[in-house]
Amino acid sequence: MSHDDTHATTGVDGATDPVGRSALPELPEDLADLAELCGVRTVFTDAEGTVRRVSPSTLAAVLGALGVPAGSPSAIAESVVRVRDDEWRDMLPPAVVVRQGTPVQVPVHVADGAGVSCWVEPEAPDPPVAPGATPWRVAPVTGTIRRVTPSSGTRPGGAGDAAPAPGTRHLEQLDVIVEPRTVDSRKVGRATFLVPGDLPLGWHTLHAESDGVAASTTLVVTPDRLESPETLSGGQAWGFQTQLYSVRSRDSWGIGDLADLADLAWLTANNAGADFVAPGPLQATEPTAPITDSPYLPTSRRFLSPLYIRLEDIRETAYLSSADRSLVEWAGEPVRDLSGDSSPIDREAVWDAKKSALEVVFTAARSAARQTAFDEYVLEQGRGLVDFATWCAIAEHLGEQEWPPDLLDPASQTVTMLRGSLKDRVEFYCWLQWVADEQLRRAHRVGLEAGMRLGILKELASGVHPEGADAWVYPRALARGVSVGIPPSSAVGPEGRNRGLPPWHPRELAKAGYLPFRDMLRTALRHCGALRVGHIGDLFRSWWIPGATRATAGAYVTYDHEALVGILCLEARRAGVPVIADDGLLDADEREYLAGRGLLNGSVLLADQADTGELVAPQDFPAGGFVVPTPPELPPTASCLAGEHIDLGERLGILTEDAQVLRSRARARREALMTSLSRTGMTTFDPSERELVEGLYRYLRDTPAAMVAVNLADAVGERRTQAQLGADDGYPNWRVPLADGSGALVMLEDLFDSARLRSLVAVLNERT
Repeated sequence: MSHDDTHATTGVDGATDPVGRSALPELPEDLADLAELCGVRTVFTDAEGTVRRVSPSTLAAVLGALGVPAGSPSAIAESVVRVRDDEWRDMLPPAVVVRQGTPVQVPVHVADGAGVSCWVEPEAPDPPVAPGATPWRVAPVTGTIRRVTPSSGTRPGGAGDAAPAPGTRHLEQLDVIVEPRTVDSRKVGRATFLVPGDLPLGWHTLHAESDGVAASTTLVVTPDRLESPETLSGGQAWGFQTQLYSVRSRDSWGIGDLADLADLAWLTANNAGADFVAPGPLQATEPTAPITDSPYLPTSRRFLSPLYIRLEDIRETAYLSSADRSLVEWAGEPVRDLSGDSSPIDREAVWDAKKSALEVVFTAARSAARQTAFDEYVLEQGRGLVDFATWCAIAEHLGEQEWPPDLLDPASQTVTMLRGSLKDRVEFYCWLQWVADEQLRRAHRVGLEAGMRLGILKELASGVHPEGADAWVYPRALARGVSVGIPPSSAVGPEGRNRGLPPWHPRELAKAGYLPFRDMLRTALRHCGALRVGHIGDLFRSWWIPGATRATAGAYVTYDHEALVGILCLEARRAGVPVIADDGLLDADEREYLAGRGLLNGSVLLADQADTGELVAPQDFPAGGFVVPTPPELPPTASCLAGEHIDLGERLGILTEDAQVLRSRARARREALMTSLSRTGMTTFDPSERELVEGLYRYLRDTPAAMVAVNLADAVGERRTQAQLGADDGYPNWRVPLADGSGALVMLEDLFDSARLRSLVAVLNERT
């Protein structure tokens, strides 16, 4: 561990640590109180298992990112008073999230002694869409977005008031005595109302009124538990996991696409009996160069990457004029042959070609039915889609220029005017999302119709690019000046890791009624049989790293996990989709909580196995979860067990430990793994590489895990990793096309020509 005084901290008691490093001073009492009030933890456990204190400078920076001044003793003292009074300033909490079946008390703050009424207006149904309706339009001058919304009453009863919505419920005021408080020179009292446990699931509105002053807030009723769907009731499910961009066909434009995903689903269902295909994150990339290669750093988690669109599968492509068809073919010429090229995948070249061709298809006439389908999609996705498309259009318009300040606020008049002048491009980017959504829906349907139980298993990236669309669309809900990381730990090493993602701002997200979180989930849960949520521990506590400091100089900020996990359960239940809670850094209490809410535990076998490398007996493996042998940032199983990632790290000069020590540890773990597998009859005592990999999957098939993901790379013998952490320009991270053990490309059409793949499939189907 580094001895920097930004993170070489003391234990809870403030004493110097056993190896003699100087201790940070005790935290000022006011600063510690302020951190506690704001949900910022002042201690953490480091890679050596020692409890460490967060430095005052880090706490001040993290609190500042939360909008709480803490840069001086006077600022801290003022912030303590303000934060303690914050909940008394508003009539209602920023949002209320409850479990169905559990009554909850809600405070309502009014002038001391004033009467108050409180009621719940139920969730309104989605408005019907009339055939041929235009759900939104951009006015040519102002750029104002106009949208049809359902009307509803705001107060139950009273002369001249709108009629109350059907199902409106008045709440009972409880006889709870709370001393009034003077806040901002006015005396404020607290009334307590009971939200009953029998409200229906959904998104409701909680209203309050006192002496002519009214307020409302979001009330979300979530299921107590997400029940396992029937799709998982027929015994263990298994399927292939891959990165879609790497799986190319002879019809691809240099990158695996959604048509390839549909074909992969059909092939593996018919030829292997697979229950699902997991294509990795498919979320949106930038509309112009430079395009981020990592699928785990999208510009938006809500929308899809149009890179995955198959031009030929858009219906209008078939009806292009000969001149327009020639334009499409010319656009594709530079990249069509890239699918057979073993060089790293070139996303920017592919997108340049696809965008040119897509622009031609976009201008083609759509039938009345197709136009209505497009209009309905835009209406369904609402303002969020138009804002995302606006960001894309502006990013394209500005190119690599720095965004001027007046364009950084999506609600500014400048943005409104620019949206009007770019209305055709805004519509183009909305159309791209509709096309991608249609093609993903088809891929999922193809898998189900071919006999898969789950179809497409989607993966939700754990965050977004700090300068991307989501960061622009939700300027308050995402915190600025900090990034999400991982503290020093035994899992990631003494330096920790900066993941470079802006975190949710807990209070601002609540003040937004959790709508950005809900809308993201609703889109993520479309067209899939299961959803894998990475780094789900961020819903409990997130390691915030201020500015450009090292990952060690951070602090945990806690979240209302009851609200966030509850909303996840609600939206998953509505979609009928099981959720996989994927995070190797969860503690025992968090895992127990998620299991109690009905989420499947996600585990990585070679990361979660004991330090000795030994495997538990198959019957003792945790039941009911989702398991995969290796994570995306490690090489395929055979290569990982051989320690080839250590050789690569040594060549790139990025190892943080001695290479020989790492190799010795890897050999010991491999030996222990082979012993465990041979002892249980999964392999021979001296297995070949293929037999070892097959033995590992045979072991997983014998466990009570609900779902087993098979790396497609393992099936064809691929040895290269998709990403080498810490290697920037020295390795083609997230650009590696699928190949076999000899480095020869494996095309989608040729998958089942692989004897190794057929042999592994036979192992996977031994017990089915």
